[in-house]
Amino acid sequence: MTINWELPAFRPGIWGAIDKFIGPGATKAEKNIQLYPPFLFATGVVGVGLYAQFDWSIWQFVIIALLAVDMVGGVITNATSAAKRWFFREGEGFKQHMSFIAIHLLQILVFSWAFQGFDVLWVAGVYGMLMASSVIILKSPLYLRRPVAATLYAAALLLSLYVFDSPPYLEWFLPILFFKILVSHVLREEPYQPE
Repeated sequence: MTINWELPAFRPGIWGAIDKFIGPGATKAEKNIQLYPPFLFATGVVGVGLYAQFDWSIWQFVIIALLAVDMVGGVITNATSAAKRWFFREGEGFKQHMSFIAIHLLQILVFSWAFQGFDVLWVAGVYGMLMASSVIILKSPLYLRRPVAATLYAAALLLSLYVFDSPPYLEWFLPILFFKILVSHVLREEPYQPE
């Protein structure tokens, strides 16, 4: 294995736009692992909802499928070497990371609106924990970021289970959201490449 921080060129057309989400130069294996598990997970979530005859509207099924794909896809994508090389390239710093994290308010709002009758206190608590934890991790010395992230993720997991209520069968949303940001996204790791 080699470590390669040099960014490959973007592919032409729409593929170049996709490169800005997954990182340019993603290997075929990285692309496959980013593509299939999220859709399998979303299919499982929708399947459970249909089988258990949840009292959801078609829009709720659509929303939860999209959130499931994005959450699981984000966990995987942000952990790839291509994404690490892209999100930790020269010029990407605290402000850029926090801007990326901040937009996740939309997912928290949509989830609460669709499945909790729009609980403002829940949204504020979840978003506050996400943002505060991200700041602490990103401002920690590089050699301490991994243990700090592990500590804060454990705290977020406990809050997700015992403080931030979630609807039945949707308890996965917050642990995956926190993992996506606090473990997959904010940790700088070397972009290992196959020989």
